Amino acid sequence: MKTIITAFTFFICSLLTAQSQYEQGMGKAMLLWKEGKTEDATAMFERIASAEKSNWLPNYYVGMVNVTASFNPANKDKVPAMLDKAQTAIDNASVVSPNNPEIMVLQAMLYTAMIVQDPMTNGMKYSGKVMEQYFKAQAIAPENPRVVFCKADFEINSAKWTGADTKPLCAQVAKSIDLFAKFKPDTPFHPNWGLERAEQTMNKCK
Repeated sequence: MKTIITAFTFFICSLLTAQSQYEQGMGKAMLLWKEGKTEDATAMFERIASAEKSNWLPNYYVGMVNVTASFNPANKDKVPAMLDKAQTAIDNASVVSPNNPEIMVLQAMLYTAMIVQDPMTNGMKYSGKVMEQYFKAQAIAPENPRVVFCKADFEINSAKWTGADTKPLCAQVAKSIDLFAKFKPDTPFHPNWGLERAEQTMNKCK
């Protein structure tokens, strides 16, 4: 998940000279996340969320920070608390921005984290939920590169259990790379991650 964090850092320098408290706070929180200070970053994003009640992005990042950290084996004992915090943040972000495909992708990632923690117990329970989120996101934003890539990536990783043909899935990964090249986030803080992961997956496809 380091590539996701790296994707957010390209604009950090410019954020440090931002004018508003919101921009400064978000920039500092991003830096804390980049430095691996998950709890500090979470706390700062939560403070921003409490002040920016009509903005879904701070809660989105509370969720993202904790979901991505949950995939790190070093955080094994903290995972339940991390995912609980992430789910609350995702719920809060969804209230502010309903039917948001970026939030749906994050929700699917949280369900994937649940599967990773206990595949035997949670595989059947959450796999359908993951795909439900991706199908919903796809219906809303079929050209969103994260929607296209993350759905294909999950299905590729599931293929070892389902026996599905990965060739058409790899074609979707290739499509997502083209979409990443065209994608422009609404602001520097809007989600813009995923290209490096898609490229890595494409290399494995080859």
